[in-house]
Amino acid sequence: MIRSIARLLSISASTVLVRIRKIAAKIEQPTIVKGKEFEVDELRTYIKKKDKPIWIVLALERSSKKIVTFTIGSRTNKTLNTVIKTIELAKPKKIFTDKLKNYRYLINNKIHNTKQYGTNHVERANLDLRKNLKRLNRKTICFSKSITVLTAILKIYFWY
Repeated sequence: MIRSIARLLSISASTVLVRIRKIAAKIEQPTIVKGKEFEVDELRTYIKKKDKPIWIVLALERSSKKIVTFTIGSRTNKTLNTVIKTIELAKPKKIFTDKLKNYRYLINNKIHNTKQYGTNHVERANLDLRKNLKRLNRKTICFSKSITVLTAILKIYFWY
């Protein structure tokens, strides 16, 4: 994608990357509305090599179906907790997740829900991400070389 844009604009690929980072730096995370229901899920991808997996953890507000926050990192409590704590600041009614054990320890039982079909919207968002961003597709020769560029592209995709 980067090289295609560079060819179309007759500029270098590094210039495209610099501009992507500048655009992403100006984008602010949307404010999270209090008292809503959220869905949280994770998406596996990789940086540089397929043997180095990395996870994108997304939080989606159920009524608007918009991504309100995300983080990129290993599949650990620390990475998951970054998204969970951001959502908990909005005093959610419910947080829907899949049945990953880590969520049981991170989310209060009163607001945590793992019912079947509870994460349909965020799973669809994951599918759309894989469909629209070739670098997240499972079988492709495209990939991200750095977390900063991946973060910048996701910010532009979600909030621009």
